[in-house]
Amino acid sequence: MHQLIIKPSAELDAMNAANWYNSRRDGLGNEFLLALEAKFYTLRRNPLQYLCIYKNIRRALTERFPYGVFFIIENEVVYVLAIIHTSRSPKIWKKRK
Repeated sequence: MHQLIIKPSAELDAMNAANWYNSRRDGLGNEFLLALEAKFYTLRRNPLQYLCIYKNIRRALTERFPYGVFFIIENEVVYVLAIIHTSRSPKIWKKRK
C-alpha cells in the first residue's frame, strides 16, 4: 500500500467544503469527509487506476459529492495537492505542486 500525504492546502480545501456542507444540512459535512476517507483508501491501494489529466497530476472523483482529489505519485508516496469542486477552474490545482 502507498503512503498518503495530504498537503495543508488540500486539508484546508476539505475543511472549507465540509463546513459549507454542514451549513446546508447538519452532518452533511461529516458525510463529505467520510466520502473523502473512502477515496483516500482507494488512492493508497491503487493510485495508478486514475489517469493523468495534466502532466503528472491525476484526479480521483469522490462518490456522491462533486469533488476531485488531485494528486501526484512519487515513488511509493501519494501526495494530495488539492480537493476541488468539479465546477471550479483548473487554474486552482494547476498552481499547486
